[in-house]
Amino acid sequence: MTGSGATRTQRGRKSRSEDEILYDRELEDLPPELRWREWMLRVEAVIFASAEPVTRETLARVVGKNCSIDLVIDDLREELRDRPYDIVAVAGGWQHRTRPRHAAAVRAAQAPTRSFPVSLSEHEAALLAAIAYLQPVTRGELSNMFGKEVSRDTIASLRDAGFLGSGPRSPRPGAPYTYVTTKHFLSAFGLETLRDLPDLERMEDDGLLSRQALEDSGGAEVGDVSED
Repeated sequence: MTGSGATRTQRGRKSRSEDEILYDRELEDLPPELRWREWMLRVEAVIFASAEPVTRETLARVVGKNCSIDLVIDDLREELRDRPYDIVAVAGGWQHRTRPRHAAAVRAAQAPTRSFPVSLSEHEAALLAAIAYLQPVTRGELSNMFGKEVSRDTIASLRDAGFLGSGPRSPRPGAPYTYVTTKHFLSAFGLETLRDLPDLERMEDDGLLSRQALEDSGGAEVGDVSED
């Protein structure tokens, strides 16, 4: 039985190795123009087929080692300039996205889409924004900021939606859990990195966050709210 298992493992490794050899990434037999065109088509096909943003490492598996992923993306976006969709950088990768000016048409059609619209209450949106700016942050710190207890149920709802994950334990007494945003958060809100978050001035104008509250929360002592 052991020998049989080892044989299957060796065959599996051999098959993967053969697949890598059989799939021609370099396309050296093609003239430069056709080679570049094929790389463009491969990259677009992978991005189109994926339900999640596609990373640079993933795209590098289908093109030659000297192929510039950035230049391929630039050429693809140029070709899509007059189309109702684009290739955008989100959550550390690239994804096909409908252009904002066609969003109303998509909603009016009520057709099934690849992604679900973000639906948050005003409190959930404000809480998620606070976590995005303050992370890693504890539930107690958030409660201090909002002036009332942030419920475990609300945190759990945002976690279940894929927007939040667990951060490092806080150095405060009791080592409470902290919360951080996820790649799904970036993807859902069309952000490439957290550096793309809106300016605090804009959030203040929308009445979602207070700069003073953020600053106070960062150095505030945790109140009598228990931590999970």
